Amino acid sequence: MQRQPDLLSRSLDYSFATVHLLVLDDGDASSDGDSLLTVIAPVCACHCAGINCLAVLKTPPPDSCDYLFTGSRDGTLKRWALGEDEASCSGTFESHIDWVNDCVLAGNTLVSCSSDTTLKTWNCLSDGTCTRTLRQHSDYVICLAAAEKNSNIIASGGLGGEVFIWDIEAALYPTARSAETVEDEGSNGIIISGNSGMPMSSLRSINSNSNVAAQNTISHGYSPIAAKGHKESVYALAMSDSGSLLVSGGTEKVIRVWDPRTGSKNMKLRGHTDNIRALLLDSTGRYCLSGSSDSMIRLWDLGQQRQVQYSYAVHTDSVWALASTPTFSHVYSGGRDLSLYLTDLSTRESLLLCTKEHPILQMALQDDSIWVATTDSSVHRWPAEGRNPQKAFQKGGSFLAGNLSFTRARACLEGSTPVPVYREPSLTIPGIPGIVRHEILNDRRHVLTKDTAGSVKLWEITKGIVVSFEEKKEELFEMVSIPAWFTMDTRLGSLSVHLDTPQCFSAEMYAVDLNVSGASEDQKINLAQETLRGLLAHWLAKRRQRPGSHASVNGDVSLGKDASVRNLGHSRVDVDDVGEKLRRLTRRSLEKKITDLDGTEDEKDLPRWCLDCILNGQMPPRENTKCSFYLHPCEGSNAQVLTQGKLSAPRILRIHKVVNYVMEKLVLDKPLDGGNTDGTFGLGGLGGGPLQLPSIEDGSFRQGLKPWQN
Repeated sequence: MQRQPDLLSRSLDYSFATVHLLVLDDGDASSDGDSLLTVIAPVCACHCAGINCLAVLKTPPPDSCDYLFTGSRDGTLKRWALGEDEASCSGTFESHIDWVNDCVLAGNTLVSCSSDTTLKTWNCLSDGTCTRTLRQHSDYVICLAAAEKNSNIIASGGLGGEVFIWDIEAALYPTARSAETVEDEGSNGIIISGNSGMPMSSLRSINSNSNVAAQNTISHGYSPIAAKGHKESVYALAMSDSGSLLVSGGTEKVIRVWDPRTGSKNMKLRGHTDNIRALLLDSTGRYCLSGSSDSMIRLWDLGQQRQVQYSYAVHTDSVWALASTPTFSHVYSGGRDLSLYLTDLSTRESLLLCTKEHPILQMALQDDSIWVATTDSSVHRWPAEGRNPQKAFQKGGSFLAGNLSFTRARACLEGSTPVPVYREPSLTIPGIPGIVRHEILNDRRHVLTKDTAGSVKLWEITKGIVVSFEEKKEELFEMVSIPAWFTMDTRLGSLSVHLDTPQCFSAEMYAVDLNVSGASEDQKINLAQETLRGLLAHWLAKRRQRPGSHASVNGDVSLGKDASVRNLGHSRVDVDDVGEKLRRLTRRSLEKKITDLDGTEDEKDLPRWCLDCILNGQMPPRENTKCSFYLHPCEGSNAQVLTQGKLSAPRILRIHKVVNYVMEKLVLDKPLDGGNTDGTFGLGGLGGGPLQLPSIEDGSFRQGLKPWQN
């Protein structure tokens, strides 16, 4: 029997509160077949992954409200009510189980497509109820196109190389359906059309806002028109306002032109040298704009079936998004180079409007502003002068777009990178960091996650909670004794570490415990000294470059005769990435970025003890770093008492040395000698005491005894 999804929604005694349960079984209550259960945390009012698509809706009076629809990689769409200086979430559309890749408005119907291979239709002003699920694609559905003046017609394209033209009204209300289909669909029907050989099983979430079920039957009422011709993936579609012309592009590097009424191919346009990622048609359907991974924007005359005189080398990397002014006189473009440009199509004059921190995926004009979606979970609105774009050019900073793809790249290398007109967006709809990495731990109960903000959390799956701070601290706490050599606070919202002399030099560790390759077993490292060397590595490099600096043959500044030069990767600070401020190592005020230090700083700028440590390897006198202790048999043990006196050793005593000492006394039965005048005994090999004991590795144990480990 074919497996049918059984959809559940219930509340658990779980930290996730109301979770979505996805159950997939074989549809037979008496069967012992396998089933799949997925637990999904509820979706919040913000997106938690990149925004793949945007659509703007203007409602007529008396409401006269503008809405922005966003589709995200978190699998949801959201409707935002737009105000002058604010945007509020007024609806969440949940039913897709993978990335939402594109969305378009067809009248009052919102149509979305997803990597779950489906299209879904929604009443765009409803509470988020999915009205139909349309299935025809065999792979991810990547792009959609709609006819502005014919709200019934949309087109879809995907990675399977398929392009389908849908009549939304016929798909929503098929006129001829078999009794079996009607019975199967009930009140939550899904249109599954066409290829009977296509696997139709699916997995889908359900909650109070998405009243949709999945079906495995084939509808006999409606099938879309197939535009056959693509042999590879389709990434971009555009349709004329009347719905009489459709263009498509993808990895074949050509633009195909179709008659959407019949699915027949009209022409093929060549010129791009890489994937076509974005397409636009003017209202008449005569002119077409294309953006490609070859970094070029090209203008085509479909009437003459050729590229017009101009091509536009504006970007330095792939062009992923295009949007035009209502008159098709100017184009907004964005892509992988993080930049948003405005270009005059007739004069080829271009202007850098803004730069982003993430690649631009899609754009949508709203009056004199433009909404920009990126791989980040936030959406930003920027000034665009969409009604009169010449106002933007009056601000200056424009340049002439080249004809060759390397023109802009070469200009950047020559230092002529344009300056953005706008530094900050006029409005931001914030998102939340999404989890981008996870690792299931060996206990199979805990999962370690990392989000886009770099936050690391430990989850207890059996309880659905994030492990508390105290629990995590207890888990990571090590039974070691290391002096407190720094203090810290988070008063400024970030970690502030304070070093105070001479206490900061009180902590040492063995190099082998720090995984320093090639270090001897007894080599010790001062933690504060190595931290300062790593922190001020940039300053030290600048100081070496100064004329007259005293450097050794290998280029290092002399650190004095008592210093041992070490290159320890574990303590080096990547100053280019950190960029933190070096604050008040003493009561003097020094507030600079580490990368701003130029090597001329002296004791007037940096503490004398800090300079001595870095340049000469000298540290202030320290308190006695040895500790005294007693060694007694475990309670109830018959082991003999080795000594009644105290033993002394460095504070960073390694346990295997104590084990060696005990083994020497118990197993080898050596006489205890080396008593000190103060009644203590030196623990050989630990702190330079008089008693020298063989190490574990020297082979002096009796035959058959195994070495002791840490």
